[in-house]
Amino acid sequence: MKYVSFDTQSSEETGTTPSTEKQRVFAEYLKEELIKVGLQEVELDKLGYLYATLYSNTEKSVPTIGFIAHMDTSPDASGTNVKPRIVTQYNGSDIVLSDGIVTAVEKFPELLNHKGEDLIVTDGTTLLGADDKAGIAEIVQAMVYLQQHPEIKHGKIRVGFNPDEEIGQGAHHFDVEKFGCDFAYTMDGSEVGEIEFENFNAASAKITINGCSVHPGYAKDKMLNAARIATELVSMLPADETPETTEGYEGFFHLTHLSGTCEKAQLSFIIRDHDREYFESRKSEMTDIVDTINEKYGSIATLELKDQYYNMREKVEDKMYIIDIAKEAISAAGMTPKVRAIRGGTDGAQLSFKGLPCPNIFAGGLNFHGPHEFCPVQSLEKAMMTVVNICSITEKTLGQ
Repeated sequence: MKYVSFDTQSSEETGTTPSTEKQRVFAEYLKEELIKVGLQEVELDKLGYLYATLYSNTEKSVPTIGFIAHMDTSPDASGTNVKPRIVTQYNGSDIVLSDGIVTAVEKFPELLNHKGEDLIVTDGTTLLGADDKAGIAEIVQAMVYLQQHPEIKHGKIRVGFNPDEEIGQGAHHFDVEKFGCDFAYTMDGSEVGEIEFENFNAASAKITINGCSVHPGYAKDKMLNAARIATELVSMLPADETPETTEGYEGFFHLTHLSGTCEKAQLSFIIRDHDREYFESRKSEMTDIVDTINEKYGSIATLELKDQYYNMREKVEDKMYIIDIAKEAISAAGMTPKVRAIRGGTDGAQLSFKGLPCPNIFAGGLNFHGPHEFCPVQSLEKAMMTVVNICSITEKTLGQ
């Protein structure tokens, strides 16, 4: 509840790291808290990345494990003045967040999976920020729990909290060498029991269209209306390959921004697919569409296409013992492990390609990036115990 009171919304517009100074404010708070709860080697670098260590308490030689979560919240919804409250022993009915704003069971049926639990909700004017402050809370509490229970043996554990995950830059400056782990887990998933080691391949596409503004009464054969051409471009993409029409392993094109006048228009897309071949095909399709616009109207459109991250399965599937440990840890915490592909990305994807195998584990929040986000307290507790169990199981199974 304290963590989500910090506004840590990231921004794609600043070009700095962290992308917003308010993320550093939260990082400074966390730094002092980590020192206070007894962690060592607590370091906050100039780019807003926070690292800390819990030393080994076993005589065995055990692989060093890392646990990672991100400090920023999504630019998609306000994170200013978050007002969380707890709905105790949720009874299965609609939840009134504030006047006229209701989280309805009909629209959000996942609520019923948490009947009888205590749900942290918003007041309907902001997101909650469980993505990913739930992950931070679970990791910090797990480190406290391990210190309070020295009978639980574990190797060296590293903690890492980073900025700017929500804008696809969280792992860009993560110091894998300094982190010094054999493998790690991001605590950034959703429903209890989930383990994810497959994610989208991801790219961004920014298109600028330069039109020609002429008085509309005398525009024939002269005007090039950039805003109208932008809508034409959007209509050239497959209508059934959007986030609203896809699920599972199906990829998509997602229009995230559109603005324009007759003189100039700008569009932003994200491109996603689990399959690398289909992913490359989608990028080619976007390029072809821009080429078609230029052939039709002259060279008026420019495309900036950037890869963001790739499917971590390529880097994890030959180290499946990491997944087996997570499954056992989840089972030991009283849940059924659910291995699922992420319809999104995670810092773990980029970290895996930087040499740190890093699957993703549930953090317990649901309906991220909007005012209907909620997080069951019991899910926080289960995720915390999953972290504890991973540390214990690794010591028992991989310690020498």
